[in-house]
Amino acid sequence: MNTKNNGSFRAVDHKLMRRSELAKAIQEAKSQGKKVVFTNGCFDILHIGHIRYLQDARSCGDLLVVGVNSDASVRKLKGPERPIIPEFERLEVLAALGCVDYVTLFSEDTPIELILAIKPDIHTKGGDYKIEDLSEAEAVKTVGGRIQIVPYTDTGTLGWSTSNLIKKIVSDVKS
Repeated sequence: MNTKNNGSFRAVDHKLMRRSELAKAIQEAKSQGKKVVFTNGCFDILHIGHIRYLQDARSCGDLLVVGVNSDASVRKLKGPERPIIPEFERLEVLAALGCVDYVTLFSEDTPIELILAIKPDIHTKGGDYKIEDLSEAEAVKTVGGRIQIVPYTDTGTLGWSTSNLIKKIVSDVKS
């Protein structure tokens, strides 16, 4: 997977991986005793809540892997007007973050298949989730991992929500 633009190399290309490549990289990291943390999401219009969450998720282990919903799966989850930012731009932005070690795209409705393929040690979700409500909880258990809920440390001006940010932009444009 790469984000080459007009033939120019992107410094983050080494962080962007297909599932099969990622599984091998994670297996190698685990063989070196590294603890692998995984999280997933749409990450449409990256904001301070995303950044703080990703930094906190990274602090749970040695490597942070981010699974990003494809454009089609975002539309299923969020509606026909989303995503605002196309999938390969969302991937590249996330890969540019220092706290993120690897990024991969997934098109399924849930990250279950990705979790089963990469076998992370820890699966993190934000404080707005409950373990018992996660469809992927059984998959995490199956691969011998655990789920870590990362609590919010601050609500931010827009409640750390891309949906709230979009509502504010639309409201400001209309007024």
